[in-house]
Amino acid sequence: MNLGEILIKQGAIDESEVQQALTIGKGSGKRLGEALLEAGLCKEVDVAKALATQFGMDYFDLDRPDAGDEIDMTLVPNEVIKKHLILPLGKSNGRIKLVIHDPMDLELLDLLRFRLNCEVDTAVAAKGSIKQFIDGNTASPSMFSEESLVTESVDVTLDKSVDSSVDASIDVAEGETAPIIRLVHRIITEAVRTRASDIHIEPMADRIILRYRVDGVCHVRDNLPKRMQSAILTRIKLMAGVNISERRVPQDGRIKLPVDGQTIDFRVSCCPAYHGESVVLRILRPESVKIGLPNLGFEQDNLDLFHRIIRRPNGIFLVTGPTGSGKTTTLYSALDVLNRPDRKIITAEDPVEYSFTGINQCQVRESIGLTFAAILRSMLRQAPNIILIGEIRDKEVAEIAIQAALTGHLVFSTLHTNDAPSAITRLIDMGVKPYLVASSIQAVMAQRLFRMLCTCKEKDPNPDPNYLRLLGTTLEEARKGNVCKPVGCSKCGNIGFKGRKAIFEMMRMNTEIRELAQKQATIDVLREAAIRNGMRTLVVDGLVKVLRGDTTPAEIAKHAQAETLLEENQNIEGA
Repeated sequence: MNLGEILIKQGAIDESEVQQALTIGKGSGKRLGEALLEAGLCKEVDVAKALATQFGMDYFDLDRPDAGDEIDMTLVPNEVIKKHLILPLGKSNGRIKLVIHDPMDLELLDLLRFRLNCEVDTAVAAKGSIKQFIDGNTASPSMFSEESLVTESVDVTLDKSVDSSVDASIDVAEGETAPIIRLVHRIITEAVRTRASDIHIEPMADRIILRYRVDGVCHVRDNLPKRMQSAILTRIKLMAGVNISERRVPQDGRIKLPVDGQTIDFRVSCCPAYHGESVVLRILRPESVKIGLPNLGFEQDNLDLFHRIIRRPNGIFLVTGPTGSGKTTTLYSALDVLNRPDRKIITAEDPVEYSFTGINQCQVRESIGLTFAAILRSMLRQAPNIILIGEIRDKEVAEIAIQAALTGHLVFSTLHTNDAPSAITRLIDMGVKPYLVASSIQAVMAQRLFRMLCTCKEKDPNPDPNYLRLLGTTLEEARKGNVCKPVGCSKCGNIGFKGRKAIFEMMRMNTEIRELAQKQATIDVLREAAIRNGMRTLVVDGLVKVLRGDTTPAEIAKHAQAETLLEENQNIEGA
């Protein structure tokens, strides 16, 4: 049975989609599975399952909670695992079992037999799932190397003064062997491998502080010599394509580099500061916004409600929260579910961070008049089914979004508010008429990111009662649950936390809340009505995670009870 027949039998696709993919494959020389994925007609997991069936292999589900228990990363060198995207399951009697993603890559299997000096048995998993597992489980024993980056990367001392000119600070003609080029490359590579989301290069009076942000927390990696400041900044600005001679105004650029066989995008921001330009590189991993809705942290009831809302034909769905709370990831995960050939999706973003096949993405450029409002007006003439607006910032954009929702479009957007009910009053404060807000919004969801405990966690018999009080529970109730505390191991870099998920507050509009919105009720009244109608607050959703052992009470209190925590911080520290 061929791959297309298996996928049809699985219910993943139909005959017309097979024919469409075959047509694409003939034109591009790609195999059926690759063509299906490129056209967005099928999920990568479904193709992997079908390949396993076609070649008589086992399918290994990496999304299972206990999948990591079956994998032994010590059986194969890390460089082989990363280069060929394989996972070792076990070894016995001179045979090793590996998880692969392409059963037709016979050349790779021969290479592995030679490299590992044993026979190879195989199971199949989705390529993206393998990559995500490898990225999360091949961190160094400690968060960072003990040695200075300069000692390891720069072979010669740059004998240049602090005031050396930009042109003299780096010789581009030296090529890839130049010490500064190697230093910058090592910084970028190390940050990617340690799961960092940002690289911060911050000039001080006597040194340059290098920090990585991992799981939302900044860690100091190194203090670089002040004399290297001009050379390092110039190298990064050259790579980002910005003006190296301009130091007085902020500049933004992008870098695209291969790291461990994967092309990574970096968004570069240069901001003038007192001791020199502060540079931040935001690491953009495409797989980070394609992890799937179930892996974001939804409880099952909220996930079912989320699926029902995003499949409505029209209306506005708002996601709220501060910067860095994962709003973009949530919305892109929703678009990934809805992205089908029979739907036209257009986005207006500032900036466009991730590129998606099958979605029309528009970059806001206010310097030439290409604002959110201008893009939205043009969008509506393109007859889209779904519209994503990066952020509702003012009355004009809000009113256009509402008109789009009322005329049959499904609109996704974000808003900077602390909780879900506040979104209603925020839009009215912008100047939008209350009846329009009440009639167009289908749901509002607030979210925050929290750090997940690593698998090295252990049960906490005496959790801090002050944090428990902030979460609305008692020590007795906590002891009945599975409250855990961080320990630290090689997988998490001895931090005790690894990876992040979200807590959610889902407010679905109903008759009562719409009437309150039209009457311009206060936030407290709206919140009480939402809770009566089934909304679980951020704190309550976080408490569910704490009692299950996913994270600590302090972690949830920090994000869901920030204001209360600040007021009582002194008491907690003294406890």
